[in-house]
Amino acid sequence: MSRLSINSVVRLQSRAHSAGRLARVADYVELTKPRIVVMELVTIVAAAHLATPWGVDPFVLLHTVLGAALVAASAGAFNQWCERYTDARMVRTANRPLPAGRLQEIEVVWFGTVTFIVGTIELLAFVGPLTAAVGVATWLIYVVIYTPLKTRSPLNTVVGAISGALPILIGWTATGAPVDMRALSLVAVMFLWQFPHFMAIAWLYRADYVRGGQRMLSVVDPSGLRAGSQALIGALVLVPVSLVPAMSPQAGSPAIYCGWALVLGGAQLVAAMLFLIGRSDESARRLLRMSLLYLMCWMGLLLIIAV
Repeated sequence: MSRLSINSVVRLQSRAHSAGRLARVADYVELTKPRIVVMELVTIVAAAHLATPWGVDPFVLLHTVLGAALVAASAGAFNQWCERYTDARMVRTANRPLPAGRLQEIEVVWFGTVTFIVGTIELLAFVGPLTAAVGVATWLIYVVIYTPLKTRSPLNTVVGAISGALPILIGWTATGAPVDMRALSLVAVMFLWQFPHFMAIAWLYRADYVRGGQRMLSVVDPSGLRAGSQALIGALVLVPVSLVPAMSPQAGSPAIYCGWALVLGGAQLVAAMLFLIGRSDESARRLLRMSLLYLMCWMGLLLIIAV
């Protein structure tokens, strides 16, 4: 074999190894449920800025984000480890790293354990024990309670909404600000927002949830009446609750916030009502899109009243 041919083979092998390493890194990233992690980190940063409108300590905020990201990554990994068999039966999750066989169970357990320990130590050492406790509580609710409850009871959505709302307190407590009415109202908004959001998802993927043996409301009530009602109630209660953060004397632009919060809340309420009436894939997708738009705009509004 000529030297040129040998060099070509070496280059091809090197590229193959590099591609393999990148694919493996991508699998670990997918294991963390990156979209959920990013959403949690955005709420943490927004809550921290709202808690301290005079300015957030960048050192503390950096360690809060790093520690919370690691704990959230661990929660995603253990969630996928617990659901590896149900994921294999569902179309939208069958290609995840574990059911697809790209990662081994022991690798996922080690990854989840290390990220949880390092993330918790990061929060405890550089932020504070209260913030670390909220991070651990969020992990426990999501992994130990919510995940196994998904195959047992439709109440899993309520429990999941609690773990989804607690990251607000991670950002809030990291600043040292007291947990007051504003902080609790933010938690309430995040809690209520998840009902229209996840009821839309539960309807769109109801056939998949049946295959996976998951007890969503759209599974236990195929008519969709209960899922639609829960989405509507969540969106309705969300409207007045979302106005509470503007009542703080530190709020910089309460009128702007309230006006836009009413517009966003009203639009989501209409989408939830149409979903309840129609209970179709089209109305569910509309509600899902509206819920995502609501969350992004609401977080932007929080930053407006924080300055």
